[in-house]
Amino acid sequence: MATEKQSFKVFSYRGHNLESLIKMDNEELKGLFTSTLRRRMNKGTPRKYKTLIAKLEKKKKEAPYGEKPEVVKTHLRNCIIVPQMVGCVAGVYTGRDFVTVEIKPEMIGMKLSDFALTYKPVKHGKPGIGATSSSKFVPLK
Repeated sequence: MATEKQSFKVFSYRGHNLESLIKMDNEELKGLFTSTLRRRMNKGTPRKYKTLIAKLEKKKKEAPYGEKPEVVKTHLRNCIIVPQMVGCVAGVYTGRDFVTVEIKPEMIGMKLSDFALTYKPVKHGKPGIGATSSSKFVPLK
């Protein structure tokens, strides 16, 4: 019985690894994104998004090796996740509280709002009291 090494899946986004994505400038990166994100990046990156990325990178550098960086709270739900943000932790505002989102390589090209729901998903189960006219006859136990 031969011993086999477990191989780990190497991350790639549209044929590029993470290191090459980080080195790319916005023009090259824009070509890899979907059309909606390309149109948005054509308008330029506003200063508030640049400051968010700068804060995330600063917290990532300050964090000790092997530990997660501190959470950076933000209301910018529509911020596009770029490769420079990978490894950071963002607190995304949902309208009521901040949801902690750890940014991973698989999230590149999505928005922060995709990972912080603003509503609680419905769990369908037994009807409560007063839900329908027939629920009057549900025994109370």
